[in-house]
Amino acid sequence: MKLCLGTVQFGMDYGIKGQRKPDVSDAIKMLDYATQNGIAAIDTANAYGTAEDVIGEFLRKNTINRSELFLISKCRPNILDNCPEEQYYPVIKKNLLQSLFRLQTEYLDSYLMHSSRYVYNDGIIEALNRLREEGYIRKAGVSVYEVEEAGKCIDRPNVDFMQLPYSIFDQRMLKGGIFEQAAESNIQIHSRSAFIQGLVLMQEQEVPSYLQKAKPILRKIDFLCTQYGISRIALAMSFVKNQAAISHLVFGVDNIEQLKEDMQLFDQTVSQDMISIISKEFAGLEADIVMPSLWKK
Repeated sequence: MKLCLGTVQFGMDYGIKGQRKPDVSDAIKMLDYATQNGIAAIDTANAYGTAEDVIGEFLRKNTINRSELFLISKCRPNILDNCPEEQYYPVIKKNLLQSLFRLQTEYLDSYLMHSSRYVYNDGIIEALNRLREEGYIRKAGVSVYEVEEAGKCIDRPNVDFMQLPYSIFDQRMLKGGIFEQAAESNIQIHSRSAFIQGLVLMQEQEVPSYLQKAKPILRKIDFLCTQYGISRIALAMSFVKNQAAISHLVFGVDNIEQLKEDMQLFDQTVSQDMISIISKEFAGLEADIVMPSLWKK
């Protein structure tokens, strides 16, 4: 498994710990450092504020060959909700061309539907694949949230990439057999939300009132990290690394010190005993804890 640098923080304020997006120059320094030190995958989206523009500024510097990067973006969410089927292709293509212009590139290595429910629409997936046939994208995929959506991606012969949530807290994809099925179908998987927007890393007193149910879970994580002598970051990453079907772990940072720390901790190894304990301790947590979209703020 390798790291994929997520860039939502480069384009907008993001997370529950009050993170602020960095200056463009600082974001470009982070992209430079990451790509010069082994990270070749970059994840972004049309909906991530100015993130695509920041990556475009970075690519214009030519500090790394475009061919050495695996660049992913996503179609704007909900963009096809009130769209007749005959307009799916032109609307998706217009959105894609906007992203290509902002990113200063001629193609994407993967392009995803950001609205996960679109995976059920044959016409939308067919329009997405038409863009692949025309050479604008190399892989067609969907960013999913639910086990059923991931299963639908696997069932489709014309979807070969998906991004999904997986973490210590959120083990639904494992329990649903998604990793085994995706491996059999040769679908590339990138996982996100290893830190659940920073919740996994928060101290108990920092937890907002609408996530009070997470406090005893964080206490358990603290106890285990102390017992095994490992940081929460290393534990969160190692848990995801344990899944061979996941090719990349998508992670975000808002300063270069955090980037360096995460890259270093990613290389640490956690014992299988601890992975097994974590799997049992935090399996089956309630959805309103593990899914940020359900947080009632």
